[in-house]
Amino acid sequence: MKDDGNFQLRDQNFVVLWESYNHFTDTLVPGQALNLNNSLHSRQGEFNFSRGRFELCLQESGDVVLNRVSFPSNTNINAQFEAYYDSRTVDPYNKSANVGQKLIFDKYELYISKKNSSKFSIIGNRNETFLNDDFYYKATINYDGVFTLSYFPKYLKNVTSWLVAKTIPENMCSNDNFNNGKGVCGINSICNLRYDQRTMCTCLKGYSLIDSNNRYGGCKQNVQIICPSRHNVSHKDAYLMMRLSNIYWPKSEYKTCNSCTLEDCKDYCLQDCLCVLAFFNGSSCWKNNLPLLHGRKELTVRGTYFIKIDKTETPSSFSSEMDDQDNGKTKMKKVHETLIIVISIIFVISTLVGAIVFWKKHKKTESGVSIKSIVDKNLRIFTFKEITEITNNFREELGRGSCSIVYKGTIEADVCVAVKKLDKLFQDSDKEFQTEMNVIIETHHRNLVRLHGYCSEEQHRILVYELMSNGTLASFIFTPLKPSWNQRVWIIIGIARGLVYLHEECCTQIIHCDIKPQNILLDDDYNAKISDFGFAKLLLINQSHTKTGIRGTKGYVAPDWFRSAPITAKVDAYSFGVLLLEIICCRKNVEDDNVSEEKRILIDWAYDCYKAGRMDILLENDYEVVNDISKLEKFVIISIWCTQEDPSLRPPMKNVLLMLEGIVNVEIPPSPYLYSSSS
Repeated sequence: MKDDGNFQLRDQNFVVLWESYNHFTDTLVPGQALNLNNSLHSRQGEFNFSRGRFELCLQESGDVVLNRVSFPSNTNINAQFEAYYDSRTVDPYNKSANVGQKLIFDKYELYISKKNSSKFSIIGNRNETFLNDDFYYKATINYDGVFTLSYFPKYLKNVTSWLVAKTIPENMCSNDNFNNGKGVCGINSICNLRYDQRTMCTCLKGYSLIDSNNRYGGCKQNVQIICPSRHNVSHKDAYLMMRLSNIYWPKSEYKTCNSCTLEDCKDYCLQDCLCVLAFFNGSSCWKNNLPLLHGRKELTVRGTYFIKIDKTETPSSFSSEMDDQDNGKTKMKKVHETLIIVISIIFVISTLVGAIVFWKKHKKTESGVSIKSIVDKNLRIFTFKEITEITNNFREELGRGSCSIVYKGTIEADVCVAVKKLDKLFQDSDKEFQTEMNVIIETHHRNLVRLHGYCSEEQHRILVYELMSNGTLASFIFTPLKPSWNQRVWIIIGIARGLVYLHEECCTQIIHCDIKPQNILLDDDYNAKISDFGFAKLLLINQSHTKTGIRGTKGYVAPDWFRSAPITAKVDAYSFGVLLLEIICCRKNVEDDNVSEEKRILIDWAYDCYKAGRMDILLENDYEVVNDISKLEKFVIISIWCTQEDPSLRPPMKNVLLMLEGIVNVEIPPSPYLYSSSS
């Protein structure tokens, strides 16, 4: 086994008989080279290591191509499709006398080595800030066809998965070479781009996976429509046309109707048994029949798509996975669909709120009794002995706050948990415990931490949460290694969605009061989850504000706290604005050392850069973000709106989310300072 990972078999004269580097699978590592006509082949799925549908090949011509191939037949011959990446299209110096000889992955770069000793970089180069000896690297053609350069820090303990540096292509879902084929997701599927530029596939309403073990293998109708010999048979009685938001399909050659109205377009499909999809663009309408090819999520679609569904089906979400990716506008449309459910649980919530009020009006009884009276029955009640066992006598500490320490633990079925033990020495710790319990049982959202159970025995106050494998946001962004821009955007959107849920979608509005990087946790897929509700305030339905003492953390606390003004959800918007800038710049909001005076306070410096029209200088050497300057400018402007000293000027988090997702336009902000001469 050589130091570079190449495993060799040698004879007694040290002649190499066989080596692993010449037997390619789906991954190249530094030191490995691909010769002419060699290929990398993707696997079929995340846990299916047999040969999949995609390959990377160094062709006889010396060009690197990414192809979709059919699955191997009995003759062991693969049918190739049009390449969705070809190095000839991006290499202006590719001439016959200068053809490639090898695809080489050296220490920092993947490049084509040419006859004249020149090279053409495919992905990565030595000028990239993340490329150095502090990381491991690999280049993989994934099961969804995305070719990815990834890196893994050698010395950071809190990172548990590979990070994405660059991908080819940047957006697999929208690649034009799939328009006339099945696409990366197969037939009747929707392709959606994840935060790491990988793809996620979901089925339409009324459809399910052809192969339940292969999400990329396409979808089929749950109930097949049987058409008579004449397919122009009306489906008006049994079917309806459901509008699709932010979904795009390439135009079909099936049938087109010119000079149609919207209702004409829907009827046009309902009266055709073979039609399953209709598109209306304001003046014309085209129909599509099965199979539906290359559907994908897009934020802006010029026109409206409708899908034909059985009236017995509820026109709700396509799937839970699709719901998590929907934008704020789609969520608002679903409020009416959940109205019946909300009404049915109002009695339960009212009882819960009454219990909280009753507790506040009376002297504290034994804490264990009062807690049990309000806790959701689904939560597990741990004894202190059980807590000691699952934490191995509080052996592994994960972190600590002002009045609590968090330990790692394991409960049944090897489920890892974070055990938060409140310090008995703090006078308010029991109050914080009660607050966190009151809040957490009110909430359930993918961007909030999940509570497994609690312990309230004698003086012990302990909460048992799901363990977030990638630690806190602070440990992720405040390091020399900057996360990718797409990862940062994904985290920003996740935090905003969590706050919208707390402010808008709970029957009891919740103000977190302590939004900061240390209270944002990251799971295996770097989904952001808001935690630590110890300072939170609950508002009843008829309340809009509260009066309370100053809460939160220096640097993130809104000016409202210091003016004895009523506290509203706008204090969370202010903290989010500070946090937004920290995620963008990967630096703390206040720097004491090695920073000039003008840059010391981040929100002031960001506003100065905005006024000077030089927001690019906020991101020194962060070329990935500078290349997406329009989104950078939009996010900085949103942060200026959020950090207005006048709370009435701050947008509610619902509007902030819509601006982040590009659904609502971002207006020019005023000066954030109440007593500024420019305001």
